[in-house]
Amino acid sequence: MTDSHSDREGSTHFGYSEVPLSEKQHLVDDVFHKVARRYDVMNDLMSGGLHRLWKDTFAAKVNARNRKGFKHLDVAGGTGDVAFRIAKASGPDAEITVLDINGDMLEVGRDRAREKGIDEKLEFVQANAESLPFPDNHFDAYTIAFGIRNVPRIQIGLEEAHRVLKPGGRFLCLEFSQVNVPGLDKIYEAYSFNVIPAVGKLVAGDGEPYRYLVESIRQFPAADEFERMIRKAGFRRTGYERLTGGVVAIHSGWKY
Repeated sequence: MTDSHSDREGSTHFGYSEVPLSEKQHLVDDVFHKVARRYDVMNDLMSGGLHRLWKDTFAAKVNARNRKGFKHLDVAGGTGDVAFRIAKASGPDAEITVLDINGDMLEVGRDRAREKGIDEKLEFVQANAESLPFPDNHFDAYTIAFGIRNVPRIQIGLEEAHRVLKPGGRFLCLEFSQVNVPGLDKIYEAYSFNVIPAVGKLVAGDGEPYRYLVESIRQFPAADEFERMIRKAGFRRTGYERLTGGVVAIHSGWKY
């Protein structure tokens, strides 16, 4: 189901369920309230630990090193995984803003930033990706990792990303995609629906949040369709790079 269809009908998907558009954000929030303190465990379960390498590759594309006055926005990044990588690579005057709608996730990120001694370099903001509390043309780069599929109105979220970026700014999105390697797709399907929820229940005591996350991956647009959505939001020089046989993709676009 595409985002435009969801807007038109006043409903959208929550995993494989159809829900009123107005209810999705609350349902997604509930999922992340449940997993906030076990977020790293969740990502390890979802990716077999590969999310760490994917995020290294993703953050490196921001190219934050030696950019004076660099301003970066990481959306749906509450626990700081991507922002910490960018902060480490950027100069001393860089401003890194971590935005998330979920306060529990942000609290995890603040705690981790203090432990790493980099909390002064980061600002944590609780807000909605569909209504960013920043002026137009403000940031040099925008990242969102494994978060765009949880935004109820994806097209509006993309348009907001375009609005807050400076001309010449770059949009980067890391998201689960569609496996395009024969054989691997069947293995990945079985792992996703049979292993992840079961292990999630064993480790976290509740398998349902993990089942939703697996289902949400299957409901997300194919890579070429998502690229069209990025272009519709106003971005140019768009493209995507598949990693690990298409398990994830890094999408990119530039604001002119």
